[in-house]
Amino acid sequence: METTLKMNKIVDLDYLGINIKGDILRNLTSERLIEEGLLNGETKVAMNGAVMVDTGIYTGRSPKDKYFVEENSSKDNLWWGEVNQKIDSYVFDELYNLVKDFYNTEDSKTYVFDGFGGADNKHRLPIRIIAKKAWQAHFSNNMFVRPTIDELDNFIPDFTIINASDISNVDYLKHKMNSETFIVFNLEKKIAIIGGTEYGGEMKKGIFSVLHYLLPLKNILSMHCSANVDMNNENACLFFGLSGTGKTTLSTDPNRLLIGDDEHGWSDDGLFNFEGGCYAKVIRLNKDEEPDIYNAIRHGALLENVAYNEETNKIDFNDGSKTENTRVSYPLSHIDNSLYSKGHNSISGHPKNIIFLTCDAFGVLPPVAKLDPKQAMYHFISGYTAKVAGTERGITEPVATFSPCFGGPFLTLHPLRYAELLRDKMEKYDSKVFLVNTGWIGGSPSSGANRISISNTRKIIDSILNHNINNENFNKDEIFGLMIPEKLQGIDSEILNPINAWANKELFASESQKLSDLFKQNFTKYGDVVNHLEMGGPL
Repeated sequence: METTLKMNKIVDLDYLGINIKGDILRNLTSERLIEEGLLNGETKVAMNGAVMVDTGIYTGRSPKDKYFVEENSSKDNLWWGEVNQKIDSYVFDELYNLVKDFYNTEDSKTYVFDGFGGADNKHRLPIRIIAKKAWQAHFSNNMFVRPTIDELDNFIPDFTIINASDISNVDYLKHKMNSETFIVFNLEKKIAIIGGTEYGGEMKKGIFSVLHYLLPLKNILSMHCSANVDMNNENACLFFGLSGTGKTTLSTDPNRLLIGDDEHGWSDDGLFNFEGGCYAKVIRLNKDEEPDIYNAIRHGALLENVAYNEETNKIDFNDGSKTENTRVSYPLSHIDNSLYSKGHNSISGHPKNIIFLTCDAFGVLPPVAKLDPKQAMYHFISGYTAKVAGTERGITEPVATFSPCFGGPFLTLHPLRYAELLRDKMEKYDSKVFLVNTGWIGGSPSSGANRISISNTRKIIDSILNHNINNENFNKDEIFGLMIPEKLQGIDSEILNPINAWANKELFASESQKLSDLFKQNFTKYGDVVNHLEMGGPL
């Protein structure tokens, strides 16, 4: 589908105070967007017809530069703090004038993407992305739900992102901001503006943050998770987990169809993907271990910040010298084993199972445990995993990491609101929640203990998906209060209860207590409103 238009009523940007001098190119085909990026000198040709871009000094999100305008319609709802920083409306107005002046004085092409955040027609958000760079429109075309030609007629966006990555805020000190870079949301005006950073993820996560605000107000749970279904689009499962827990690997199953890899909503109708594509990490990408991602890097895909040979353009996926956050965006059609590729919309029924993934480097959490509703809320709000010694400079022992609802940087409401929605939907639709540890057994990595094998983890996941685990007897862990199965088909029972794998039982007890204390300490940051959930945590 291609629509190339000059100024007319369909793409009139006067409502934004923007009067474009040059051409407005709206909803170009992937082919044209690739061509425009190459002609503009923004991108280079990579493997299999994919293209690659360098986003400059910003190779990841800039969370300290993200702000929300304090205005009457949202100020009492937003969870103010480090994630959602306040900014005065006059500061937004000054920055918005900078953005408008940039667009009104530049006579270069302007790229517009009109589409949707959300695959469910009942709950989707009509969005508009405006950019001066073709690759940013290409990214948007990959990541969001693409409209039909009929849907483009009389399209009215409910939220607009204006990307002005070429400009910066030299008055940031006067405005009491952290740097010249800014990502500012005005929920009342339904506009976000971006300046000073080219990182594509700011657009993707910007829309996600807006949906994280709007949907829960309609009793729809917005989630940072992957989701899949069986081959009949039944028995849906959600996978929550922070980086390194195996979320992408475990939700990519040759025997199941991917709904989406990152962001979903859960309404009274069921699950729906927020996106029309995937945004996968490619650092140390191995075609044998992650064939779906590797094979998705073809014509239409857009790589960010990968290292490559200047003469041959051959990519070195193992080279993290520029960033460990090398990425590729591609449409869902590039994943053969997805609902979308099978001709279905990226929606499904209510999930039968919900899996919280953690990589416990303390070696004290069980490989799998069943959670009751209060435990599910507690562990959802906690969002625990652990960094492993040696992965970062200065880390010599396991370091606990907590991210509320497994997506802290994108929450706009207090975590309790999302946890309450999770509980309500669990109970209404009889969804089971399991904590699955993909970390170490019998000790920490420095002790010489081994990480649980992927094959054993997959057997655990299979026992959850085929419901066999529900037929087992469970015993309560004395420290964390977790319900641990006595046995599972194909799994050595000795590893199911972690204390059995420890030679030094006293050390196990002390390490368990250490992690328990870290859980309790972290939970205090959410205030008295979550005190009633403490019984769902360590005993």
